[in-house]
Amino acid sequence: MTDLADLSAAEMRDRYRSGEIRPSEVAEAVLGRAAAWEERIHPFTQLMGEQARRAAADSDERHRRGEPLSGLDGVPVTVKENIATAGDPYRMGSAATPPTVSEADAPAAARLREAGALIFAKTTMPDFGMMTSGVSSLNPTTRNPWNPAWNPGGSSAGAGAASAAGIGPIHLGTDIGGSVRLPAGWCGVAGLKPSFGRIPVSPPYYGRCIGPLARRVDDVALAMSVVALADERDHMSLPAAPLDWTGTGALSLDGVRIGVSIDAGAGAAVQERSAAPSRRRPWPWRRPARRFRPRDR
Repeated sequence: MTDLADLSAAEMRDRYRSGEIRPSEVAEAVLGRAAAWEERIHPFTQLMGEQARRAAADSDERHRRGEPLSGLDGVPVTVKENIATAGDPYRMGSAATPPTVSEADAPAAARLREAGALIFAKTTMPDFGMMTSGVSSLNPTTRNPWNPAWNPGGSSAGAGAASAAGIGPIHLGTDIGGSVRLPAGWCGVAGLKPSFGRIPVSPPYYGRCIGPLARRVDDVALAMSVVALADERDHMSLPAAPLDWTGTGALSLDGVRIGVSIDAGAGAAVQERSAAPSRRRPWPWRRPARRFRPRDR
């Protein structure tokens, strides 16, 4: 039987509605996997297990009544440290910041809670999001679950690492110059930097976009269907768009051409093995545990 922690958000949604599984069961499976990986890859600034369990119990009851709040009701999610959640530390990955606590949820976190999603952790970032790595003066270095000696990318380092390790299906990061796209690529997961203003940011910040990372593209779309709503706290946010994020409409890709750049034209030459087609590999959490041993931080 597939471990409950391996399910996509879309699979969780469907199996909750059928009554096959309950959000509280999934929450325990995801928290268990988080505990198993934490010391190897350090993807979290904090785990909010009890908070997630309480939210899961409420979701159990809504599903029992057949009244889920959204397609994310009961789905475990994480948010990056610089996306505020009420009552939790807000230190931007840096020991230089004072130990302040957020008074309210940022818009994206608020939309997740309103949708019934289970926010169970905050994910790591380098100091002020200014590096493409998981190195932080505040937290242990975040590692790549494919190989703990590797960089997971940044600045949404914890989000990329947690996603690749199968610790929950959806993770919100932020991106200005690649901070969602780099960890998504380096950790082998899907990531989206939406149009500027599509997901509101508080406090408003020119250039910063919030975007989801997930192991499945349809989970990225499911996350967007919830968090891509306007919020008055961000004067640069876009009006809610009538987009069919979950792909249930008549959208067709016939005739669409997709370009892939394998050489940026600057920097070191692309290695032959990087440019060559890769063979499918199993996800890292399905490999034998003995192949992942903690290394020096």
